[in-house]
Order: sequence, then C-alpha cells, then structure tokens
Amino acid sequence: MNQPLSAEDLKDIQEELFDGRKIGAIKLYRKYCGAGLKEAKDAVEKIEAELRQTAPDRFKPSPPAKGCLGAVAIVVTLAVAILACL
Repeated sequence: MNQPLSAEDLKDIQEELFDGRKIGAIKLYRKYCGAGLKEAKDAVEKIEAELRQTAPDRFKPSPPAKGCLGAVAIVVTLAVAILACL
C-alpha cells in the first residue's frame, strides 16, 4: 500500500515545511505514499523535527498575527464618547 518517498517527493514536502505549510506537506505525503492521515501527520512531523535540527535557518518566520485589537479600541472609544454625550 504505502510507497517510499522519492528524493523529489521528499524535496517537495520539505519545501512545504520550510514555507510554513504543514497541512500542504501532509497532503503531499498522503498523495505520494498512499498513507492515512495519522501516519502522514506523524511522518511529516518527524521530517519537520529533523529539518529543524539540520536546517533551522531555512524556515520562514511566521507572519505577524492579524488581530482585531485596533477595531476593539475604536468601538470602545466610540461607545465611551457616545455615553459621555448622554
């Protein structure tokens, strides 16, 4: 059932991991190996752990979180201003 990864397949999975796309790496592993979800997840996490040891500088930094703190601050400020006018 499960097929071994070729060097090219492994490279594709590694690139997904370096770019921060773990789900994409798991999908590729499943496609290339015919593995189930749990097996693919475990295998990809093992590959990622090895890469973080051998090539930590290749991983792209996580993008800054997009929060809604600014919108909350505006709403609170407007609510306070409205209440002050009453």
